[in-house]
Amino acid sequence: MNFLWPDNLWWLLALPLMVVLYLWLLRRGAKTALKLPSLNVARAAAGRPWRRHVPPALILMALSLLGLALARPTAPVTLPWARSTIMLAMDISRSMRVEDVKPTRMVAAQEAAKAFLAEVPRNIEVGLVTFAGSAQVAQQATLDRAALVGVVEAIQMQLGTAIGNGIVLCLAELFPDHGIDLTEMTFGARRSGRSLDDRAGRPAKAKAPPKQITPVPPGSYDAAAIILLTDGRRTTGVDTVEAAKMAADRGVRIHVVGLGTPDGHLAMGEGMAPYLQLDEPTLRQVAKMTGGEYHHAGTAEALRSVYQNLGSQLQVSRRETELTALLAAAAALLLAAGAGLAVLWFGRVA
Repeated sequence: MNFLWPDNLWWLLALPLMVVLYLWLLRRGAKTALKLPSLNVARAAAGRPWRRHVPPALILMALSLLGLALARPTAPVTLPWARSTIMLAMDISRSMRVEDVKPTRMVAAQEAAKAFLAEVPRNIEVGLVTFAGSAQVAQQATLDRAALVGVVEAIQMQLGTAIGNGIVLCLAELFPDHGIDLTEMTFGARRSGRSLDDRAGRPAKAKAPPKQITPVPPGSYDAAAIILLTDGRRTTGVDTVEAAKMAADRGVRIHVVGLGTPDGHLAMGEGMAPYLQLDEPTLRQVAKMTGGEYHHAGTAEALRSVYQNLGSQLQVSRRETELTALLAAAAALLLAAGAGLAVLWFGRVA
């Protein structure tokens, strides 16, 4: 717990003095009762003597909470009503049909994604971005798990591997007001001073410039995260590390899952022998610079286990929240309870 006005905590030193004052008043009242006995005093002595201490104790607790409230405390609080989003970025390049992960990398990835959807808390929205030579939003963030499963099962593989594009498109979904334009980042339309519409002979559409952001500590944005799955290395599109830096500057963690054989040359159906080595150094760098985790999955069972663990770990956002109003409300309830019991039991507040 932190305090915005910590100097006000000095007021809490008055609480022990109040306890001493209360004990002094009890002794003084006892002496007076001996000198001036009455029917009320006799009844009180014969009844439940602990009752006389309950209202003062409640009032003392209320004053303690008010003292803390004066210092304006803050603490990380789990907010189940806050919007939390997980973006799955899945590699759908044609190398995903390789069978070193049984039955194929693609089928294993689809099954693991469905296992993840079964584990992640139901109040977290999940979206899906797929990427090969280009990237596309296969499913915007939603709570509809059935719709997500349907999209995962309908994935079709394509040529190329644009890992950076997948990351950038996830960020564009998470921060729609930041003006992140993947097309211009990929083709350099902004640097040429013309839009793609200009090149095609069509009128250019006015676009808002990218929002200037102040970088935050990596991993500090708790309301969203990206889970990136890939089986290769970037062959086209936005540089992977550049895209990871965009995520790090926004505080978004990227948990990376590397799928397949790190050092394998595998023949494809067309007689080609493409280089399918997993770019682990770059993927580890992506996870490290964004505050995420890197996992290598060489089998379908390992991949499923990684996804299930990530799904169970991801929770709703925890944000630094001021507790002043909460403490003040609790103090008011304690004061009301103390005064009410005093009136009920003794017919007076003081």
